[in-house]
Amino acid sequence: MVRHVILWELKEEFSAEEKAVIKQDIKNALEALAGVIPGLVSITVNINGLPSSNADCMLDSVFADEAALQAYQKHPAHQEAANTKVRPFVAKRLCLDF
Repeated sequence: MVRHVILWELKEEFSAEEKAVIKQDIKNALEALAGVIPGLVSITVNINGLPSSNADCMLDSVFADEAALQAYQKHPAHQEAANTKVRPFVAKRLCLDF
């Protein structure tokens, strides 16, 4: 098993209300990939961090193996979600795969 964890900080230009909508859109788009991408065991997007957090949301996903993670990165459904719901709104991204 391989765990793929991403932390995102949204662009400062968005209001708190806009960020709430963006975070929900990210959650909906990425969690909808469950059952769509082979080798994706689980996927959860956490959007309700405590005020002490310095990230806006977190992707926590598990893959069968490293090859499945690499296939996910290139999968058209993932690319669509990332290009329309994530990348346009993100200022900073941190990733840890283990």
